[in-house]
Amino acid sequence: MSKAPKHFRNLRERFPTYIDTLDQLGETVRTLGPLDDVTCQLMQLAAAAAARSEGAVHSHARRALEAGATREELEHGLLCLTSTIGFPAVSAALSWIDDRG
Repeated sequence: MSKAPKHFRNLRERFPTYIDTLDQLGETVRTLGPLDDVTCQLMQLAAAAAARSEGAVHSHARRALEAGATREELEHGLLCLTSTIGFPAVSAALSWIDDRG
């Protein structure tokens, strides 16, 4: 993974089998059905925002962009969550994707 946070790289070094298994699970579920990788990553970004998980928002924003999503798609997807998760959570998630450039 390029640009993975230091903490995640540390976990990968300390628990390589565990992280490899998580990676394999993620790959498996993304290929089980008709959704493309961009859609899956945008869904995971939305879930991360709803859970207010800053690290997961960073991760899935990065992964969505790597899969071909645009910055505008990330922002629009988060804005669409406003009536579901509320403005404060959406605002926080938007600030977290701003953190990553």
